[in-house]
Amino acid sequence: MRGTPTSSNRGSGGRSAMRRMGIFLAILLAGPFAVFVSGTTQGQDWRTASRASMGTAPLAHETPQAMVQVYGARALSWRGIFGVHTWIAIKPAQAPEWTTFELIGWRALRGGDGLVVTNGPPDRRWFGAEPELYAEIEGPAAEAAIARIVAAADAYPYRRSYTLWPGPNSNTFTAMVARAAPELRLDLPPTAIGKDYLGGDVFAASTPSGTGVQVSLWGLLGLAAAREEGLEVNIAGLTFGIDPLGLAIKLPGIGRVGAPRETQRDAE
Repeated sequence: MRGTPTSSNRGSGGRSAMRRMGIFLAILLAGPFAVFVSGTTQGQDWRTASRASMGTAPLAHETPQAMVQVYGARALSWRGIFGVHTWIAIKPAQAPEWTTFELIGWRALRGGDGLVVTNGPPDRRWFGAEPELYAEIEGPAAEAAIARIVAAADAYPYRRSYTLWPGPNSNTFTAMVARAAPELRLDLPPTAIGKDYLGGDVFAASTPSGTGVQVSLWGLLGLAAAREEGLEVNIAGLTFGIDPLGLAIKLPGIGRVGAPRETQRDAE
């Protein structure tokens, strides 16, 4: 009889679906695995891993104008296969050194204040991983943004809370602070897991760049549309997206693929 599937056919269909899912997962994880084996994620002891400056940030004592920069680098150990750690740095006009703000998970997990404020070069390696500059402003725009950045960092509501996935974590911190400084037009990469966590009772907000809007259910399911970020879909904390104006696609674990990110320094 036609149209009556046998148990054998149903089993074959199930196995085929499983194979397709396996292929999809293999493709999805191929990029992160390649990042891992290439050495971008350092598998070394955190106590001996390099925290040296890359020498790319302007020296504070040679830079009279105000500046703000946002960096990210692959997270420590196996976490770097999937995601990055991000931080934001400021240098007021005539300031003799940079000041960096970041959320450190182990401090919050131990019940302490996870917000860490340090002075020194903002372009230091993150336990061996090379940092990438995500955004930069200088001059009057930076000077106007600095006070709001400091206030937003101080008011961050999850300084004593940390959840690796889906947030709140270090990337949640950077995203929330960036919303107070839309001049940065910060487009965090899809590897910044936690950037889409808006809070326990907040389900809509501007994107971190301030150029669009996003909705999110606790960082697990969401959608963002913005001039800077393009279109992003968040599924189970993993971000897929397309940036038509930036000629790039965004993939979980891999990051941004396409035209290089343009910062203010590139545009000059």
